Amino acid sequence: MEVYNTLTKRKEPFVPREPGRVRMYVCGPTTYNYIHLGNARALVVFDTIRRYLEYRGFRVFFVQNFTDIDDKIIKRAAEEKMDPQELALKYIEAYFEDADQINIKRADVHPRVSDHLPEIVELISILIDKGFAYAAEGDVYFAVRKFPAYGKLSGRQLSELRAGARVEPGENKRDPLDFALWKKAKPGEPSWPSPWGEGRPGWHIECSAMALKYLGPEFDIHGGGSDLIFPHHENEIAQSEAATGRPFARYWLHNGFITVKEEKMSKSLGNVFLLRKVMELYPPPAVRLFLLSTHYRSPLAYTPEYLEGAAKALSRLRSSWLFLQEAQKQAEESSGGTEQLARLDKWEQDFTAAMDDDFNTARALALFFDLAHEINSWAELRPLPPAPVLRRALLLWVSFNRVLGLFPERRGLPVVEQERTMVLEELVKLLVEIRQEARQRKDWATADRIRESLKNLGIVLEDTPAGTRWRWA
Repeated sequence: MEVYNTLTKRKEPFVPREPGRVRMYVCGPTTYNYIHLGNARALVVFDTIRRYLEYRGFRVFFVQNFTDIDDKIIKRAAEEKMDPQELALKYIEAYFEDADQINIKRADVHPRVSDHLPEIVELISILIDKGFAYAAEGDVYFAVRKFPAYGKLSGRQLSELRAGARVEPGENKRDPLDFALWKKAKPGEPSWPSPWGEGRPGWHIECSAMALKYLGPEFDIHGGGSDLIFPHHENEIAQSEAATGRPFARYWLHNGFITVKEEKMSKSLGNVFLLRKVMELYPPPAVRLFLLSTHYRSPLAYTPEYLEGAAKALSRLRSSWLFLQEAQKQAEESSGGTEQLARLDKWEQDFTAAMDDDFNTARALALFFDLAHEINSWAELRPLPPAPVLRRALLLWVSFNRVLGLFPERRGLPVVEQERTMVLEELVKLLVEIRQEARQRKDWATADRIRESLKNLGIVLEDTPAGTRWRWA
């Protein structure tokens, strides 16, 4: 298995520090809003990487944090007239709702900054004691020039950074390059006690403190979006390695941006699409399929057409699963099917090779769809393939799906039943479209009949200026 390491700028063999075990940290959301499609890409990418490592037999310990202390949270809380911690909790709960929809596995630990102030204060104290940080009138800053390796992740030179750096009003830095580890309390803002006075942690120190607590130094994988390479991950490396004297993480993995009309999707540009809004228009498995459709390091262009295509493509996977379920009941035990079994073995080898090559989900998905095409072609065969072939194909289908996470596997609910539910949802959307056409023709009787029929089935239609939406009653 090879992975591209942002730290070394090349693909490397993946060798975890401890054989058979992978320790993995991924930067989670800042909890001041619902997650958007760009956030969701990182979630899906690293969830899939985790799933594949488990498929390959590794025991994965996965940590993903929540940033619940931040300037953006304080600002949003003031706008919504809420306590900042209550606001953060609201969006943490919303995160789990949205992440569950796209089949994101829960982390082994979801640490929150507000629960780890003692660890953060201790880490800052170590940096001060070692001469890498200094207190200044209630603030604490990391002295970047004291860490000679600064810039090794992003490839930026100190001279380049110095040209654009400045000290903002109210900052007490000795050097414009230095960054805050602890911020002095401001009137009306939440704060916590520390040896340097009331205040709150800077953004970068939180991930170092939590990663070191749960994973220790030299853990295996640190992941996040490519927008975090600088300054966030660069600063994490500096403060962590300065404190411990040891490498922080062995492999740094970063996913590419989602673009809208060739611009990065970001809140600052106002071109974000909230995940929950996108999932009102397209089935969650289609959203996940779209997010895995290109290599994780490449940009991914957002267009409705791509999501519509993903939604349609899923039908081929559903059909193959449904066929396998039904064919199992009719198949005969036989010693035949040697050639078909060999083809299925080759599919598994190719799938593993694709994912071993820096988690190439685009190639892995193509192989999954090729497998589905092969399975669907068996529906025309008489006699059907023998039972051993069908069982092998079913196990392969389950394995591919378990890695890519397209269709959830819930206790007591077979995948086939979930897919029938998804088909029902597509039929509801079709009825909504037919009703809209009837309304445009002023055929109110037909429109009302569709609304009432759906209501009797427990489905409520809501007509809004943006169009008709539906929900379960």
